[in-house]
Amino acid sequence: MYLSVEKKKEFFAKYGKDEHDTGSAEGQIALFTYRINHLTQHLKQNKKDVFTQRSLIRLVGKRRRLLDYLKEKDIERYRNIIKELGIRK
Repeated sequence: MYLSVEKKKEFFAKYGKDEHDTGSAEGQIALFTYRINHLTQHLKQNKKDVFTQRSLIRLVGKRRRLLDYLKEKDIERYRNIIKELGIRK
């Protein structure tokens, strides 16, 4: 599988408070971004994979909602995560 337990812990350790802080918005946004990039590469090779395309759209929506929440809650954390991950609206 492309996303192992160690890889997830690495994301949460880097972007969250620690590797066990799986609920932080920054950690989830980083994980969604990794998954979105992976699915995007998959769809470039498999253009007719409609199920994966639907999953990608749902993930982008989830990440967008988390980013909107973070923007309302704490604008500095929002700006930091956008800069670190290279996401822009």
